[in-house]
Amino acid sequence: MLDQRLTKLAEHLLTYSLELQENENLMIELRGEGHPLVKELIKAAYAKGARPFVKYVDHGIQRELLKGTTTERSAILNKWQEPIWRDIQKVVTINGHINDSEMADVPVEKRRIHQAGIKPSYDYMVSNTRWTVISYPTPAMAQAANMPTDTFFDYYFHVCLLNYQQMHDAFVPLKQLMDETDKVRITGPGTDLSFSIKGISSIICAGKINVPDGEIYTSPVRDSVNGTITFNASTPYQGTKFSDIQLTFEKGKVVLAQSNDTKRINEIIDSDAGARYIGEFAISVNPYIQHPMNDIYFDEKIDGSFHFALGQAYKNADNGNRSTIHWDIVSIQRPEYGGGEIWFDDVLIRKDGLFVHEALLDLNPERLR
Repeated sequence: MLDQRLTKLAEHLLTYSLELQENENLMIELRGEGHPLVKELIKAAYAKGARPFVKYVDHGIQRELLKGTTTERSAILNKWQEPIWRDIQKVVTINGHINDSEMADVPVEKRRIHQAGIKPSYDYMVSNTRWTVISYPTPAMAQAANMPTDTFFDYYFHVCLLNYQQMHDAFVPLKQLMDETDKVRITGPGTDLSFSIKGISSIICAGKINVPDGEIYTSPVRDSVNGTITFNASTPYQGTKFSDIQLTFEKGKVVLAQSNDTKRINEIIDSDAGARYIGEFAISVNPYIQHPMNDIYFDEKIDGSFHFALGQAYKNADNGNRSTIHWDIVSIQRPEYGGGEIWFDDVLIRKDGLFVHEALLDLNPERLR
C-alpha cells in the first residue's frame, strides 16, 4: 500500500507540481531519508522521457563540514554548483529529517560563511529552475506530530494528495483582493501590526512549489512594517527550537526580538543587514493541517494561520530585501489559539481563522475538504 501511494505522490510531483517534460533535466535532491520516493521519481521521470539526476545530503556529514568551513571552501563549493544548475530545468527537494537538532552545535558564524558563499548558486537555482520541496515521512516527524508512525503515514499521504486544483481556484479571489490592497493590519493576543503590500505581487501556492501546500504570499513594503507581533507556534531554525517569539518593528526593522532563547534569535537576525526586515507575508488555509509539528513545510500551511519570513524576499513578490536567511515564523488565529483578525484597507477579511469576506468563503476548511 505504501509503494502505491509513493508512486501516486511521485506522479503528482512530476506532473502537477513540476510539469516535467520530455528531454528536460530533473535534479532530485535528497536530504536525509527518502530513498523509496527517490526511486519512484526516477522511474516516473524516465517514463516521461526526462533525465533524472540525484544529489544526496547526509545531515551528520553536513554538520561536520559546516563546523570547520571557511570562506574559501564555500566559494569553491559555489563555483562547482552553479554550472550544474545551468543544466537543470526542474528540481525536487526531499527533506527526510531524522533529528531536527542535528545542526544545533554548528556555530552561527560558520552558518553565515556557508550561506553567504553558496548564495549566488542558490539564487540562480531559485530564479532559473522550476522547483518544489516536500518532506518525507519519518518516525521523527511522527513523533513531532504526536502521532503513532502508521497513523502519521496515513495522515501524510492524505494531506499531500488533496485536490490542489480546487484550492488554487478558491485562492483566485484572494489574490485579486491582495493585488488591490494597500494597508494590512493584523491583531490578536500580543499582536497589533500594520504594513503596506501596495504594488507587490501575490503568489498562489497550491501544490506547485511545496507539498503539502496551501498558502498565498506576498511581501510588505520593506519600511512600512510597524507594531508588535507575538507568534504562538514554535519553530526550529538552524538547530534551535524557538517558541514565544515576539518582534517589535519600527519602519520595517525589528528593533526588539524576544523568545525562549533571546540571545540566539538576535544572533540569527544580526546575520546581515536584511535579516531584521520581513521578506514574506503569507496567509495559509490547508484544511487538514491543524496543529504545529515543528516541520515548517507543514506548519506554514496550518489552517487559520499566517506567517512572516525574516530575511530574503522572493523575486516574484519582491520588496527588495536581501539576506542570507529566510526564516518562516507562524501564528495561528483559530479560537483555540487565542483568535485574531486580518484587515485589508480597514475591511475585515478573516476573523478567528475563518474568512468572513463573501468572496473568500470557499477558502474556509469545510469547503476545501
